[in-house]
Amino acid sequence: MLRVTFLGTGGSLPTPNRNPSGIMVNREGELMLFDCGEGTQQQMMKAKTGMMALSSIFITHFHADHVLGIPGLVQTLSFHGRTEPLTIYGPHWVAEFMKILVALGYYKLKYEIKAVQLEPGDIIKRNGYSIQVLKTEHNVPSIGYALIENKRMGKFNRKKAVELGVPTGPLFSKLHRGESIEIDGRIIHSEDVVAASRKGRTIVYSGDTRPCESVLNASVDADLLIHDSTLSNEKYDRAVESMHSTAGEAATLAKKAGVHNLVLTHISSRYTDDTSPIFEDAKNIFENVTVAYDLMEIEVPYRD
Repeated sequence: MLRVTFLGTGGSLPTPNRNPSGIMVNREGELMLFDCGEGTQQQMMKAKTGMMALSSIFITHFHADHVLGIPGLVQTLSFHGRTEPLTIYGPHWVAEFMKILVALGYYKLKYEIKAVQLEPGDIIKRNGYSIQVLKTEHNVPSIGYALIENKRMGKFNRKKAVELGVPTGPLFSKLHRGESIEIDGRIIHSEDVVAASRKGRTIVYSGDTRPCESVLNASVDADLLIHDSTLSNEKYDRAVESMHSTAGEAATLAKKAGVHNLVLTHISSRYTDDTSPIFEDAKNIFENVTVAYDLMEIEVPYRD
């Protein structure tokens, strides 16, 4: 399972329908939170994402609409009896940010918070996947993230294995793991019955940014790109000034990268009643596009 839940999809100002930024990724039961704006824990409750399996929080930058949900969330986890460490990743000053929160005095946590400062190009290796840190272009130090699953084993050709005389049982598993076996003096190699390895899934999250090369490169053939789309094309000058992206720019990047699905987020409060300018600007350039809304869920399937 690889499920993305959009807890907050608004821009800098929250609206009655859009919370500040927060995206939950559930990969095989492990929860990862990307940004944590004000009200994120309440959105987690509404979406029933769960909390206690949260392994990490990945911060893109320290604007208030991306981090103000952290103090309440970490305290709630403690109230619920969490004892496992929680790792909070982010750009410059993430350690100082967490020290300030703890120094406020009302924290008496039952678990450890580990703050890890990241630089563009860093890779966090996990079991079965990695998180790549991307250089982004905003008006404060900022980063984006790409979740990249490891390659999967190729499909096992059971029929061919039987034809080659391999008995059903543990020898199948050996071949599937890449080992060679011997049957009646004949060597049967894994590649005789196992197809080429298969690509894992990739999710890219830009955070707040102008369109940039590092996000483009990470998004090549990605299954899902979640990109800043604060403004419509007619507000291009404002997007440049505030270091955000327009819908058309996000769609152009998605098209160049050949992504399979594009989700637009960080929607300005000026589109509270009508997101059609955002959608239409992007749709005119890239077909598989969705404007995110709060509590929207997306399942990211394997392609084969």
